[in-house]
Amino acid sequence: MNAFSRRGACPALSAPMQTGDGLLVRLNPVAGGLAPKSLIGLGESALRHGNGIMEVTARGSLQIRGLTADSARLLAAEVDALGIAVRSGVPVEVGPLAGIDPQEIADPRPLAERMRVAIEEAGLTARLGPKVSVVVDGGGQLSLDAVTADVRLKAVGAGGDVLWSVSVAGDGRSSRLLATVDADTSRDIAVAALRMVAEKGREAHTRDLSERQLISLASWHSVTPLSVLPDISPSRGEIGNSRAGSPLLALEIGESRDDNAISSLEGEMSGRTERGAQERRPVGRPIGLFSLGSNTALGIALPYGSMPVQNLIDLASEASHLDATEIRLAPGRAMLFLGLSASACSSLQGSSSALGFVTDPADPRTRIAACPGAPACASGRIATRAIAETIAAQNADLIDTSLTLHVSGCAKGCAHPGAAALTLVGDENGAGLVVDGTAKALPAAYRPGYDAARGIAGILAALRAQRHQGETAAACLARLGAAGIAELYRRNQ
Repeated sequence: MNAFSRRGACPALSAPMQTGDGLLVRLNPVAGGLAPKSLIGLGESALRHGNGIMEVTARGSLQIRGLTADSARLLAAEVDALGIAVRSGVPVEVGPLAGIDPQEIADPRPLAERMRVAIEEAGLTARLGPKVSVVVDGGGQLSLDAVTADVRLKAVGAGGDVLWSVSVAGDGRSSRLLATVDADTSRDIAVAALRMVAEKGREAHTRDLSERQLISLASWHSVTPLSVLPDISPSRGEIGNSRAGSPLLALEIGESRDDNAISSLEGEMSGRTERGAQERRPVGRPIGLFSLGSNTALGIALPYGSMPVQNLIDLASEASHLDATEIRLAPGRAMLFLGLSASACSSLQGSSSALGFVTDPADPRTRIAACPGAPACASGRIATRAIAETIAAQNADLIDTSLTLHVSGCAKGCAHPGAAALTLVGDENGAGLVVDGTAKALPAAYRPGYDAARGIAGILAALRAQRHQGETAAACLARLGAAGIAELYRRNQ
């Protein structure tokens, strides 16, 4: 096992990443979920070898923090002993209710598995960067529209048939649609797009593809099959002719001189950047009850994506006593408990709330991004989680879905690399306030870190007083202006 991987890579179980609070590993079970007893065993291992904190990221990955090189090896061995198989290679993600949601347009798992096989057969795993990802979304109660990806395949009903839309570089709202085709063609276009990305190097994403390349991908389904296409110059970013063997293996894809590329999208995770998870409120947040026909799934979330390991062990133990069959990780820093009766759901929901988990999709904590901060992370200059908890508790009625709040321990902005309406960032001067920007921007005003929540409370109090009827919090902030907001933050120190 590597002692650590470079910053920006994906901290897999076999390649932990150095962070401010030690090494971090991220894992995704091959089976899609864990039996309650498996999560208990994993939690006990994390208690022995980590710093007592476990996380579920915005993309639905499980993270264990505070490891050393030696303890990371011991953790990996114990994960193997528990029989927990974890995914490696290019992430090809499906929704947390894939295959069991009666409202799905199609089960995405078969196409996702064919994508994984095709990526391996094309030799792309080693050539693509660690943050390149694919989403295969069957629709249903919990779609993946809020998750960004380099390539996304989404089921579309077409009479009695199912087609798959293929889009690149974004989430369900911002990605660029290329084509709506059958499953086999969607897979071929997706793999061709990944080949184009691989040609550009390990730092590339589909946002870096040229307009000519995107047009060639979009027109694939309406032209002569690849086996009889004439040669097209790879230097112009088109698809080359097919030689003997599978079209997937025979594509020759080069780069275009056209600089017209798709705009970049930011991604995030709890603690270290995990590409592609936007902090927008999704249409189907995975919190609450979800009907699966014969039974019900219960979704709960980890506040800011993080909980003490013992709380997770206690919750999994209660779920086991209530005969839960599986616990699935979900985008949005959540977990879904399956196989429960209605009464068991109610009981587990109460236990979750008592342990500090988020059980209400309207909980204001779901609208605040906060990294571990001080003292958990050595890079953190402010106690981010304590600040976020105070803001959420004191201003629940003012934090609506239009308002994004980010509390960052340092300028890296791990929990939310994108811009937020209000960002608190720790540095040597205290807690800086950035208005409508990222943690990397120059703060407009400062307060001592211990008093930062009171500064935000002053801003939100002005919102309460000056907000017009029907006006969103974000619109009111825009009307107040950056200079006015900075002055509100500085007052009463």
